[in-house]
Amino acid sequence: MKIMVTGSAGFIGSALTLRLLERGDQVIGVDNHNDYYDPALKEARLARHLDHPAYIHLRLDLADRAGVESAFKDHQPCRVAHLGAQAGVRYSLENPLAYIDSNLVGFANVLEGCRHNGIEHLVYASTSSVYGANTEMPFSVQHNVDHPLSLYAATKKANELMAHTYSHLYDLPTTGLRFFTVYGPWGRPDMAMFKFTRAIIEGNPIEVYNYGKHRRDFTYIDDIVEGVLRVLDRPAEPNLNWNSANPDPASSSAPWRVYNIGNNKPVELLDYIAALEKAVGKTAEKKLLPMQPGDVPDTFADVSGLVRDFNYQPSTTVEEGIARFVKWYRDFYNL
Repeated sequence: MKIMVTGSAGFIGSALTLRLLERGDQVIGVDNHNDYYDPALKEARLARHLDHPAYIHLRLDLADRAGVESAFKDHQPCRVAHLGAQAGVRYSLENPLAYIDSNLVGFANVLEGCRHNGIEHLVYASTSSVYGANTEMPFSVQHNVDHPLSLYAATKKANELMAHTYSHLYDLPTTGLRFFTVYGPWGRPDMAMFKFTRAIIEGNPIEVYNYGKHRRDFTYIDDIVEGVLRVLDRPAEPNLNWNSANPDPASSSAPWRVYNIGNNKPVELLDYIAALEKAVGKTAEKKLLPMQPGDVPDTFADVSGLVRDFNYQPSTTVEEGIARFVKWYRDFYNL
């Protein structure tokens, strides 16, 4: 199968690309290699699959309408895994227009590419951040998500709505996956794990927001990729029992679905730091700070929909995942 993966030099996109190539698929990778974080890490991720005979790489900004049109027309993928986006809650407070360009304009261009080229299934990245001001736990796809706390979250909720209109109007099967704090080797340097690991190794203090009372549903990269693959392989279908008088927020009379994808086991930030200290072999000096604007105190994924429909069972404990990350980090940065 020929599959387009956007964000193919990114954390999740590169890991997914490797799995697709390993099982015999052809992959058209798309990435703009921006400098939101160190482009050298993106190049290093890309180098793992760039020379594979079944891989084609396009250095392309998704906001480039003509470029995206050509990519779809020239390469004719069967399915699309759309993982390219401007990520990060905190950066969206500093540079909101980057999120408009990438996450709204870019996503619209991907939808148009799918619409005009007979794409069998579009799977796209949403985020746990859409739950915003919600406090009911665990977060369920049945919950209201109309109160985002960052523009990043708002653009991802918008993606879900945009996808629904294309599923409804053009019969395009789309599935949105709300990722919950993905971590692991080759991850993003703007994430806490990167910052904490280097600081602990170098003996510098770490900044712990919300006084360490955050809880996060940390999800290991391999478990995420396994879930994405299972969903990608089965195009969304209409819910034949969908009731317009009592609408299910996670499905539709159109071929449109939304799922949480997480570990279903939230971990308190201080326990997460303790596991990191154990893996590094040093105790962290903690600088306890109040919660930052745009952050939510807790995330906890109800993944019953993925379990029911795809037999999704994340298997990596936080302790195992952190140990693998620290080993990779030391090797990659020669520390």
